[in-house]
Amino acid sequence: MRTLYNILFLLGFAAASPYYFWRMWRRGNWRLGFNERFASYDTKLKQALTNRQTLWLHAVSVGEVGLCSPLIKALEPRLPNAKIVVSTTTTTGMGELKKRLPTNVSKIYYPIDRRSYVARAQAVVHPLAIVLVEAEIWPNFIWRAKSQRIPLFLINARISDRSYRGYKRFGFLFRPLFAAFDGVGAQTEADAKRLREIGCRPEVVRVVGSMKFDAALASNQRTLNVPALLQQAGAKPGAPVLVCGSTHDGEESLLGEVFLRLRKQIPDLFLVLVPRHFERTREVERDLQAKGVKYILRADLSADTTDAAPSAPADCLVVNTTGELKFFYEHATVVFVGKSLTAEGGQNPIEPCALGKATVFGPNMQNFADVVSQFRAQDAVMQVADVKELEIVLAQLLKNSARREQIGRNGLAVVRQNLGAIERTTEMILNGVDGSGIYIVPPK
Repeated sequence: MRTLYNILFLLGFAAASPYYFWRMWRRGNWRLGFNERFASYDTKLKQALTNRQTLWLHAVSVGEVGLCSPLIKALEPRLPNAKIVVSTTTTTGMGELKKRLPTNVSKIYYPIDRRSYVARAQAVVHPLAIVLVEAEIWPNFIWRAKSQRIPLFLINARISDRSYRGYKRFGFLFRPLFAAFDGVGAQTEADAKRLREIGCRPEVVRVVGSMKFDAALASNQRTLNVPALLQQAGAKPGAPVLVCGSTHDGEESLLGEVFLRLRKQIPDLFLVLVPRHFERTREVERDLQAKGVKYILRADLSADTTDAAPSAPADCLVVNTTGELKFFYEHATVVFVGKSLTAEGGQNPIEPCALGKATVFGPNMQNFADVVSQFRAQDAVMQVADVKELEIVLAQLLKNSARREQIGRNGLAVVRQNLGAIERTTEMILNGVDGSGIYIVPPK
């Protein structure tokens, strides 16, 4: 099985590498740390890890990085002698790691899943335990860890319908991999049931809740002068702001049309579009130009000068940067959550709700079905069936401050009801590494 996997992996990687490296180039900053993807690390990192008790956390991209930050804050006081290493797969994830985490936490790229690279990476990091944030399952990495008797943890685990079908279909490969985990923190009982069905040992699976609720309320030390940016972009002081976050292909065009019609009712309305992938900027620009929406790019602005004014005031700000969505949510009058109109899955609605914002999204929120169910049950969000209904609901909310505030209060209440997943996850990890020789400070 392992030999067959490695042959197929090499063939698949050779075929996919042009696209893989093109995407890296498109996202930018790909040269920095490039060798780490092949487990080639600099001397500074090796010296920092020498003779240290290391805990390795892996966060695939930006979303998972956002969960690592509060988790590390919870783990560090309990593991004062441990060196924490966090890996990521994407350049945007690395950018967020460097922004969010202090210098004492080492940041590296996750190795490509070839046996020699994985072996070299684990030999350098030499972890006492490995924690995977959500389901990032690479066979060689897990096989190597188990051969070295390194405890493995899977946290904030959620199994979508699509992933569940895939894991079941290729159970001959994935069942032994899932059985390798020493601790699995599932978001819901339904996720826990699926995790057991695809191979996780029942005794190691526990329902801890979603860490996204805790992360949404976690403090963020970074600051961004959003009012200054909006002023530079052309928004009038006090004007209502519609923030559309994590939008996907096709949604910007539809939202541009809706915005122009809403402007006839609400003349000062200002639109902020935050595409999920900033490398789609040119596509977004083409869509807005086709609809006649006057826009300006976030990358062309600076928030350092509060009295700066644009040479050509716009009606829309396109945020083509990473890690700033939350700051724009904070200044939204109404929020729309993307990947819910033209694509399946949806994006995270917890963050705007945690800020007390009236939050709207489309019909496709499959990846957050349980979360959406909780919010809808307490009148904490608005879910629409199509673009026509979206326009109606947005108009109602933009004109009715009392209704916005009511939904915002309800949303924040739901978030607060679901706190505690990070604490429970921390205890699961500490219980799993207890006895490994690492010093653990007892809870207060």
